[in-house]
Amino acid sequence: MNYIVFDLEWNQSPGGKRWSNSRLPFEIIEIGAVKLNEKKEIVDSFQCLIKPQVYNWIHDSIHEVIHMNYKDLQNGTLFPQAVTEFLEWCGEDYIFFTWGNQDVMELQRNMKYYGKLPLLPGPVTYYDVQKLFAIRYKENDERRALEFAADQMGVEKKMDFHRALGDAYYTACILQKIEDEYIFPNSSLDVYQNPKSKKEEIHISYPGYDKYVSREFYSRERAMKDREVTSTKCPLCRNPAKRKIRWFMNNSKVYYSVSVCQEHGFVLGKIRIRRTEENMYYVIKKLANITSEEADEIRQKRDAHRAKRKLKKEQE
Repeated sequence: MNYIVFDLEWNQSPGGKRWSNSRLPFEIIEIGAVKLNEKKEIVDSFQCLIKPQVYNWIHDSIHEVIHMNYKDLQNGTLFPQAVTEFLEWCGEDYIFFTWGNQDVMELQRNMKYYGKLPLLPGPVTYYDVQKLFAIRYKENDERRALEFAADQMGVEKKMDFHRALGDAYYTACILQKIEDEYIFPNSSLDVYQNPKSKKEEIHISYPGYDKYVSREFYSRERAMKDREVTSTKCPLCRNPAKRKIRWFMNNSKVYYSVSVCQEHGFVLGKIRIRRTEENMYYVIKKLANITSEEADEIRQKRDAHRAKRKLKKEQE
C-alpha cells in the first residue's frame, strides 16, 4: 500500500464570479505529491505544472499566495495527461492523504470536466492530515494552517509553502510524526461521487459518531420525509433513540434533532443536504452522543428559531 500525500494549486476566474465557469470554478494548475511506504518513509515525489484551458490569467489573490505567473504555465502539461500520469505514479494500491478536505473533491471535479472521472471511482476514502493533527493535539476541531502545524511539530523548513510539492512534503512530514492510533480510525470520505441508489447508501462508524450518506432525492422536502434519513440510533449500542427534539432547521444548511437512548443518554442528530451538479439532493447525517448540557443548547437554538419565525410572521 502506497501512502500518497498530495496537494493542488488552482486558479479561478480573474474576472470574478460573474465570469466563472460553473462546471469548473477552480482550475487545477499544479499537482505536487509525495509517496510514502507503509513504514511512512518517503520513497518518491511527483510534481507537474498544468497549462490552463479555462481561465486565461491568474487571479490576483492567487498570484499573491503562490507567486506563479501565467507565463510559467504555458509550457505545462494539459490536465488529462497530467492526472493520468499522476494516478499511474500512485500505483495500483494506494490511499490519499491531504492537508484539508477540499483537494480530493477538486481533483474529481477537474477530472469530471475532462471526462477522466472513471479513473478514480468514488466515493473516495482518504485521510485529512489537518483533521488528524487536530485530533492528536486536541485542537477542538480547529483548522490550523500547515505552517503552524509544521512549526508545532518541529519540521525543518526546506521548501516553499503555498506550492503544491512543498505543501505535500510538509504534510508528509507531519503525517510521519502522528502515531498510527490517531490516523487509521479517523479516515474521511469524499462524496463528490455520491450514492445514486438505496443499495449504494453509506453507513460508517467513527470514534464518537456515526455517519450516513443517502441516495439522491428530487427535492429537499422529499429527503426530509424519508424514514431512513430522519431515523436516529445511538452510535454506541445501535438501538433506536426516542426523539425529544424533532428535526428543525437552524439555518438554510443544517437540520438538528435530539433523541434519547435509554442506556447511553442524549444523541445529537445533524443533517446537511447537498445539491449535486445535476440538481438532485442527498443527505449527510451525523449522529453523536452528547451531554445534557449540550442537549439544552440545542433546545435553546430550537426555541430561538421558533421565536424568530413567529416574529417574522407577525411582521408580515
